[in-house]
Amino acid sequence: MRSLGLLGSTGIGVGAIVGGGILVLAGVAFRSTGPAALVAFALNGLVAFLTALSFAEMSAAFPESGGAYLFAKKLLNVRAAFAIGWVLWFAYIVAGVLYALGFAEYAVATLAALWPDRVPEWVSTRPTVRLLALLATAGYSTALIRKASGGAQWVNWAKLLVFAVLIGAGLWALMGRERGEITQSLTPFFSGGAVGLAAAMGFTFIALQGFEVIAGVAGEVRRPATTIPRAMLLSLGLALIVYLPLIFVTSTAGVPTGQSITAMSERNPETVMADAALNYLGPTGFWLVMVAAVLSTLSALQANILVASRVALTMARDRTLPAVLRHLHATRKTPVVGIYATTLALVTILFVVPNVAAAGAAASLIFLISFALAHLTSYLARRRSQGQRNTFRTPLFPLVPVLGGTACAVLAVFQTVAVPIAGIIVLVWLGFGGVLYLSLFSTRAQVVDAFEGANDPSTIVLRGQSPVVLVPIANPENAPMLVSVASALAPPEAGRVVLMNVVQGQGPSEHGDPVASAQQVLGQALRAAMDAGHRPQALLSVSDSPWTEIQRVAREYRCESLLLGRARLEEGRIRDLEQLMDEVPIHVAFLLADAGWSLDRARRILVPIAGRSGHYALRARVIGSLCREAEREVTWLRVVPKDASEAVVRQARRGLEVRIDDVRVRHGQVIIERDDDPRGTILRHAQQADLMILGLHGQRGRRRFGTEVPRLVRDAPCATLIISSGD
Repeated sequence: MRSLGLLGSTGIGVGAIVGGGILVLAGVAFRSTGPAALVAFALNGLVAFLTALSFAEMSAAFPESGGAYLFAKKLLNVRAAFAIGWVLWFAYIVAGVLYALGFAEYAVATLAALWPDRVPEWVSTRPTVRLLALLATAGYSTALIRKASGGAQWVNWAKLLVFAVLIGAGLWALMGRERGEITQSLTPFFSGGAVGLAAAMGFTFIALQGFEVIAGVAGEVRRPATTIPRAMLLSLGLALIVYLPLIFVTSTAGVPTGQSITAMSERNPETVMADAALNYLGPTGFWLVMVAAVLSTLSALQANILVASRVALTMARDRTLPAVLRHLHATRKTPVVGIYATTLALVTILFVVPNVAAAGAAASLIFLISFALAHLTSYLARRRSQGQRNTFRTPLFPLVPVLGGTACAVLAVFQTVAVPIAGIIVLVWLGFGGVLYLSLFSTRAQVVDAFEGANDPSTIVLRGQSPVVLVPIANPENAPMLVSVASALAPPEAGRVVLMNVVQGQGPSEHGDPVASAQQVLGQALRAAMDAGHRPQALLSVSDSPWTEIQRVAREYRCESLLLGRARLEEGRIRDLEQLMDEVPIHVAFLLADAGWSLDRARRILVPIAGRSGHYALRARVIGSLCREAEREVTWLRVVPKDASEAVVRQARRGLEVRIDDVRVRHGQVIIERDDDPRGTILRHAQQADLMILGLHGQRGRRRFGTEVPRLVRDAPCATLIISSGD
């Protein structure tokens, strides 16, 4: 449900960006490069601005929740998307841990400053800090379940007001100083040289992370094509309007005469902002910084829980995380289970990990990597998309994604070198996720991805793929039905269909000229296909061995699929077909139908399932292709023994319901039959079908028809499509 307008979307970005990071990391920047921290934040702002432009273009073009995960899924593949989504989910969770702990630390410090002689020692202990962090996390998680944005927008505007007072008071204080005194406080400007400036940029870039959170909740934004770009640029612009003047007044008005901001940061880098405010605004300035810190960490905590839950929701919908995470609240439509899972993971890290500093550095590294990826996907999307999108488009293309992506990549490399443990944490988390993906998620994720890709040809185009389906033709009467199926598998806007005829013989004979006969067959096939509305390509080849020539052409043209068609499956041809499948490691399909059969008539599709199968993804792709062409009713059929227990029946039904859940056809049903004659049961249901889809099982790595498939298709009352995966 799209419930976020410009104000709400901008508030999410402001809440994530203008967080406790500036109050903590400014001291680190001053210590590394002195007053040139202003330059470091400005350069980071430029990199962030370039990145926001790429994020804005991608989010406006694909207004769905998920952020960089979604971009990787659209432009790369489901495995790359899982890797990005897995580490992004972790990064937002860790960022939430940091802000929860930051709030707790500032809350304890505030209590200690208010009542220095009354606060018991146990208030400052680790268990109390963790308990306060837990309470803040639970409170904001509950708020996010109740409302998409979590409410509490007043926190954003309150902290902006506090920062405005700090900046205004600092500028007022500077008006009473001599220019030479101000210049002296900024000297030396680059105290750490070029290396110090680079270090300051690397350490503080995460302070500008947060605008991409809007991309993470893009599916909940109204009028996303215009709202998302505006919200991203507005939130980042507001952050820079706060950051740059605040850094300037801190390093000038906040420095006593004869001292330097570098020396102050060496002594107390974590509290240098509060110390500086105390110098030019007295106790009021100190308390304003404390209030700003508490408000900033709370709003950033909320924003990170929000986007982490939406990343989990999007991944669960794609089956790259458990499907239960996609469950929505019955009335509020918020991802309640995703929020629970995110909160549980956040609390676990909160109590298990004693030191989250290294994890925070890893989060910064992950964000930089994801930003570089966003630039890459923005570049690929613009190059691969057909026509002009009626959405926001990044200016100065390709300069923006190239410069922005390079800058993010360089900062990521620097972060890895400067904090090696960050790279180790990322690799360990990726390794753990890889094991989970391969063991638990890969099959269903590939099924969903195959169906969606086949059902939406734009995905094939965006991924830079161009599937080629090879269709050998011997009888021109079969051409229309074969080309119609091939065109469904390789839609014209994304792939190609190649009709092929193999000439046997060296020249004219008493039976005529074989080349002329082949040309006639191919010409008739082309005319029949074009009369049916298809535009295939044609290929005439000469060879004494048709099967060998088909193999050669399939390899040379890099065909993804081979489609063969016959009226029936002759026993004498089975061995040749099996040998062909062994030699050609691509998808092979056999359409068995009468010459007058038409795909347009195939409204009811029967899919018999016999236990486990290795054709889940290919079957999903075929069904997705056919359902893209027209609305069809798909029936999944499983035959179990007549004496099967109720537990076996329930398990079989659940297995087929999972298939329907992954293959998102509009009209689908599951039938479980108890019968000791599977073949007879399938043939009985085939009486009500227009097309039956069967999968060949492999034996010792080879694809074989076996004995049951030929018997079944011989008596089938409807057209049959036999599929065999080449994976």
